Amino acid sequence: MSKIIASAAIRGAYKIVDRAEKKWQEAMDKWGANEPVGFPNTAYYLPVIYGILGEKVEKLGDIELILKKCKLMLPPPVREEHPLPYLAPALDAGMLTFFAEEIIEVIRYLEQPDFYTKQEDPTDDNIWLGATDDVILRKRGVEFVDGTAPGFAAVLGAAPTNEIAVKIAQELREKNLYIFMCAEHNGKRFSEQLVEAGVEVGWSTRLVSFGPDVSAAVFAAGFAIRAGFTFGGIAPGDYRKHLIYNKDRIFAFALPLGYVTDEWYANAVGCVNFGFPIIADTPIPEILPTGVCTYEHVVSNIPHDEIVAKAIEVRGLKVTVAEVPIPVAFGPAFEGERVRGDDIYLECGGGRTHMVEWVTSKRMEEVEDGKIEVIGPELADIEAGSRLPMAIAVEVAGREMQDDYEPILERQIHHLINYAQGVMHIGQRDIAWLRVAKQAVEKGFKLEDIGKLLHAKLHQDFGRIFDKLQVKIYTEEDKVNEIVAKAKAVYGARDIRIEGMTDETTDTYYSCTLCQSFAPSHVCVISPERTGLCGSYNWMDCKAAYEINPTGPNQPVEKGETIDAKFGQWKGVNEFVLKASRGKIDHYNFYSLVNDPMTTCGCCEAIAAVLPGCNGVMTVNRDYVGETPCGMKFTTLAGTIGGGLSTPGFVGHGKYNITQRKFLSADGGLLRMVWMPKILKEEIGERFKARAAELGDPDLLDKIADETVGITEDEILPFLTEKGHPALTMDPILG
Repeated sequence: MSKIIASAAIRGAYKIVDRAEKKWQEAMDKWGANEPVGFPNTAYYLPVIYGILGEKVEKLGDIELILKKCKLMLPPPVREEHPLPYLAPALDAGMLTFFAEEIIEVIRYLEQPDFYTKQEDPTDDNIWLGATDDVILRKRGVEFVDGTAPGFAAVLGAAPTNEIAVKIAQELREKNLYIFMCAEHNGKRFSEQLVEAGVEVGWSTRLVSFGPDVSAAVFAAGFAIRAGFTFGGIAPGDYRKHLIYNKDRIFAFALPLGYVTDEWYANAVGCVNFGFPIIADTPIPEILPTGVCTYEHVVSNIPHDEIVAKAIEVRGLKVTVAEVPIPVAFGPAFEGERVRGDDIYLECGGGRTHMVEWVTSKRMEEVEDGKIEVIGPELADIEAGSRLPMAIAVEVAGREMQDDYEPILERQIHHLINYAQGVMHIGQRDIAWLRVAKQAVEKGFKLEDIGKLLHAKLHQDFGRIFDKLQVKIYTEEDKVNEIVAKAKAVYGARDIRIEGMTDETTDTYYSCTLCQSFAPSHVCVISPERTGLCGSYNWMDCKAAYEINPTGPNQPVEKGETIDAKFGQWKGVNEFVLKASRGKIDHYNFYSLVNDPMTTCGCCEAIAAVLPGCNGVMTVNRDYVGETPCGMKFTTLAGTIGGGLSTPGFVGHGKYNITQRKFLSADGGLLRMVWMPKILKEEIGERFKARAAELGDPDLLDKIADETVGITEDEILPFLTEKGHPALTMDPILG
């Protein structure tokens, strides 16, 4: 390792540990040892300290032990003559830097409660987001599981100009990477440069402005550690597994832009511990041999127009970027962008006009592959700020194409249109909503380009199930209304077909092992009446995915002999689960959370838990951040059972699954539901009421408590009694 880098990193660690100790002592003098401390809404305390040392920091007094360990482990400065080996001491200094920075930042939360926004996106007067809470981590972590986000870049400092900053950020996002930003160089910060240039920052755009100081770099390290906790099921203090996991699973790298200070060197060496290489734009010493990182550790003096490509090469990151023939940038990184107010050139749908999207199968001779038609006004034919009705009709033909695949393709329209920079898309079917920004039109974007991007991406991602695809985009009201009527009739037929499927009459289920990269023993088996717990896959989706990729994570599972019809257990499923979990799980039940429930991973949309005092169950979705009657928030529940475990009394599930007929049917089903968050009740209300009516209790939703009634069993029980909830008269759930 470079002597210069080691010397600087160790000096930087001394400075940062000293600063942390001074901040802690000042806080102790003001608040005392019993003052609670922590990052908002996380079950992982100070995550780097908790992950590497296994120590829970809950109060100011707990920090004293961490500081003592830091001082004990601080290596001596590198000697000018006859130096000892300094790789290991420098790496220790880097890790201690992260410990100290977590202390600095958690005390900042105490001293300045409003310094960070504590939410997913900036506010009008504050761009600093601070530590990632567990809701955001799980929401965004799924993208690291399914490959939507192949990794992240930690950017320190600032580019020489705003234009260069925008170009680097754009190139990183085109590779679908997240960008975590902190620190300043010459009074400038990369995130502030982007804002000055009119670029929207925040988690929704993958441009995450953690904080203004170099100490905010620890939030990136904390995000990486918590991924190991949340999706990998790694235990606190198992530092070796955490570091290996990050090297092998979290494809990240650091881009220091500007003069590298001692404190920057200390943070850089901290990144190397995780297997994250450093790619700098200044001529700092290099560390080219491989070792801790996959390839080089430190590469320097890289021109700004080459730095992104070099970083991806050095990290060994495999990025697939679709070549889509449109005049604006394209990729998942742009999905969260919003087009608002004076930026709107065209608006369709959203209650202002009719808008519909429809994929339909045609005979081979009826489809001309690649043909794109705009029937009605184009963008060049209207003025800025206009509204038009719109129908997007995607017509496909192929030997392997089936009617069942139509909704699978149709569901992709939302994501694919949203991937175009300057185009906002919300909803699907006949409740879609589209906005095109003036900036996109200035770059030459046309409605025709919607057809081009759909043709290119659907062919690339789903080309195995069809041979030809053409797109017709209607903007004439009469034509749009005609397509709306046709599409609604098809939607109704599809819903009836899917709703009519049952587990009993279906011999083949489908697996999903996508999350095994993070939870190795988790095996999701999806049936018609039990959707995937992530909410992203149902039986039809898996069937289509298998047709597209026969060797992928969605495999057919012959359920075989019935072992227990009530609980939902089959011999063929058990055999598959045993093999797919590598011998860790030999059976589970589809329809119960009390007896050997399905395994759960950190990607679940919701978690159900038994409430024995109410003789029922509750469920909580990950968007709800408050307390629940089982005594645990969603984040704690997910951290406890989300590593691929089968945990009696708890089970992860999708939100749609709540209203499916087999939901916890072995335990009493929907009639056992006694508590759920208000936002979830509102989201699934109509489907819930229909299912409750089938069960003979059409007013069941009104009998279910939420957080406005109480967050303990004692608080909600009188409400349930007053409402006459059916769970109170059912057989004991744990009997």
